Amino acid sequence: MDLGALLPELTKGLTNFTLGNAVMILAGLVLVYLAVAKEYEPVLLLPIGFGCILANIPLSGLTANADGMMKVIYDAGIKTELFPLLIFIGVGAMIDFSPLLSQPRMVLLGAAGQFGIFGTLILAILLGFPLNQAASIGVIGAIDGPTSIFVASKLAPELLAPIAVAAYSYMSLIPIIQPPLMRLLTTKKERLIRMEYAPKPISQSTLVAFPIVLTLAVGLLVPEATPLISMLMLGNLLKVSGVVGRLSKAAENEIINIATLFLGLAVGSTMTASAFLNWATLQIMLLGLLAFALDTVAGLLFGKLMCFLSGGKINPLIGASGISAFPMAGRLAAKMASEEDPDNFILMHAMGANTAGQLGSVMAGGILVGSVSKLVECGIKVNTRF
Repeated sequence: MDLGALLPELTKGLTNFTLGNAVMILAGLVLVYLAVAKEYEPVLLLPIGFGCILANIPLSGLTANADGMMKVIYDAGIKTELFPLLIFIGVGAMIDFSPLLSQPRMVLLGAAGQFGIFGTLILAILLGFPLNQAASIGVIGAIDGPTSIFVASKLAPELLAPIAVAAYSYMSLIPIIQPPLMRLLTTKKERLIRMEYAPKPISQSTLVAFPIVLTLAVGLLVPEATPLISMLMLGNLLKVSGVVGRLSKAAENEIINIATLFLGLAVGSTMTASAFLNWATLQIMLLGLLAFALDTVAGLLFGKLMCFLSGGKINPLIGASGISAFPMAGRLAAKMASEEDPDNFILMHAMGANTAGQLGSVMAGGILVGSVSKLVECGIKVNTRF
């Protein structure tokens, strides 16, 4: 046996290992740490972090080869948008739209919670990002991973990895990012406002009709949003129909869990040193954070406006729930109110705004996909920076 020829074969992994690989493996370990030690969205960050580690092991064949496991998962679930849509079925099966249907005015907070998307889009264009990439970056502000992945895969697939990581990372950091803004923009007196919850009874027929009517309405007005809204509403229809319990439970458990696992691995597998370690990625992460902050600020300010117009009957904290991060944003707003007054319960109001934000982010994503695609068709040049 020629030991001279055997040694390079045994050490080829080390000889091909770069500083960039080490940095990205460290980043993956940080994500795993946040998931395990801090319990920041572990269902998302754990597979993303592990996928990142695997992607930066040289010559593993998991990502580079056409038949590598990670490459197959990515092509089957991300390129086709299958995983985000499966996740939306599960999310729909978890959502209760009763708080929104009994308080239709919460739709306004869901709309206000999308401001950061379009504000960041404009800023990204000013920084030199082409329109397709700017639109994809702006959607990070919705703090809705599946929608961010859906829009990015349609408009700027080359930015999918940093956009997905930013969206899911900021979703996990909601308890850290939002509270300072909520305290800064609201007074103690406003946070102490109690809101009575005496909802109008919602009939079973209304609950069943709602997902069907909304799918048709959004599909006809914003066709590009149909894949997302239809799967979200399908999951909800499974729940409210009351006749397919097994399917409803599968959607909110096995289906969403499996889809999230594979989506996380697929996203993590794109976090290679060559794709991630550049100035543009840092800009995307910072712009995504700005979009999140702008959405929160816009929601809080609109909540303050509603508080003023209602004569002090609306707690502005629920405005921060108008983003799409369901149910974390709604629960956080309720927690902030209860910290000021343990007997102040605004959870159902916050959940109404939160579900409105979920619908708003889907519609905003569909509008961006449709409008940007149309602008491209009309001859506006959309280049990439990569």
